[in-house]
Amino acid sequence: MLVGRMVAHCLLVERPEGLLLVDTGFGSADIADSNRLGRAFKSVMRPLLDPNETAAAQVAALGYDVADVRDIVLTHLDLDHVGGVSDFPQARVHVYATELEAARHPRGMEHGRYLPVQWQAAKFVEHVAEGDDWLGFESVTVLDGDDVLLVPLHGHSRGHAAVAVREGDGRWLLHAGDAYFHTGDLAEPPTTPRLLKITQNILGQDNAVRLNNQERLRRFQAEHGEQVRIFSAHDPTELAAFLP
Repeated sequence: MLVGRMVAHCLLVERPEGLLLVDTGFGSADIADSNRLGRAFKSVMRPLLDPNETAAAQVAALGYDVADVRDIVLTHLDLDHVGGVSDFPQARVHVYATELEAARHPRGMEHGRYLPVQWQAAKFVEHVAEGDDWLGFESVTVLDGDDVLLVPLHGHSRGHAAVAVREGDGRWLLHAGDAYFHTGDLAEPPTTPRLLKITQNILGQDNAVRLNNQERLRRFQAEHGEQVRIFSAHDPTELAAFLP
């Protein structure tokens, strides 16, 4: 992996009730007016902003209509995860309540990570922890049934959560969002490139909590790796492993 090369890994889930999207990456409105992302973000992150790589364009390329996406589940509301929400105006947008509170009422460094114009018209459905357990993690059922869960993994942001999706064979996918950036974060011992380690520290809202949750994910992978496939939002090697 080239240090600094990142992706926006979204997950499309086919359900009888319609499509569900985990995170949305950048949206068409971000590409039409990239200045709204801010000069600092664009100069540091250098987003490609290719209209063919938006979630909406890729949903269409698979033969679906954007209206088929009934639900969106967000790991958090950072501007590189939620920009595509406006491309799916009919969808319910599920988010951990603590994260939505942070985005609506940011404190300190939080002002730089949230861009209300991306999500102010969204049809939010807020979720709170209710003591449910998923393989040792606290979890929140997102929809009827228990095949899509929000798993609180705070630290990167105030209300950051992973999203667990049950596959047809009974195994699980765990979209860990920004709980970690590089597959080496979950190695034992960790083998994170120095620049990405620094980046995670800079962006972490509570690094003590974030690092504790990374350690929990390392143990979880060792114990449940055959049952749960974990991937993050930004590691290109993890995304490539899903592609044909």
